[in-house]
Amino acid sequence: AAGALAAALSTADGLLLVMANAVSHDLYFKTVEPLASTARRVMLTKVVLLVVALLAGYVAASKPANILFLVSAAFSIAASAFFPALVLGIFWKRTTGAAAVAGMLAGLGLTLYYIATQQPWLSGLLGLQGQSGLWWGVDPISAGVFGVPLGFAVIVLVSLLTPAPTAQQQALVDRLRSPS
Repeated sequence: AAGALAAALSTADGLLLVMANAVSHDLYFKTVEPLASTARRVMLTKVVLLVVALLAGYVAASKPANILFLVSAAFSIAASAFFPALVLGIFWKRTTGAAAVAGMLAGLGLTLYYIATQQPWLSGLLGLQGQSGLWWGVDPISAGVFGVPLGFAVIVLVSLLTPAPTAQQQALVDRLRSPS
């Protein structure tokens, strides 16, 4: 039991740190205030960490669904948003930034739509009663099966419709695939 608890806590604290650092560094430092001091960034990270932990605690305490649904939905959502962009971004040099964003939004949007309309307690909460049945019998926890292919298709289509990445960007992709 102690080992299982330790594994759960180490995973949870790692995820909390990743979320807090992503918000404070990627969103705040890279876009809002690039000249922010280290002390300010550390303080923001601590505040975001506290907010995310409290939000996660609230969601866990309110028990909106069983843990299997929440974990499976989280993996479907993450896969539909990130998998196509990661794979094509590394293995297809023609992928553009705009295409990656469009593919992430399309895959994420379709997955969230399917989960929201097909999961009974969530559709009731959002007032989406009366939606049609499951698509090909796929449960809402497996909604990524629709979002991932859409993400790939949108990335390919938008990449072909937008200007190709520069030679410098394509060289970066080559270095990612075979680092020296």
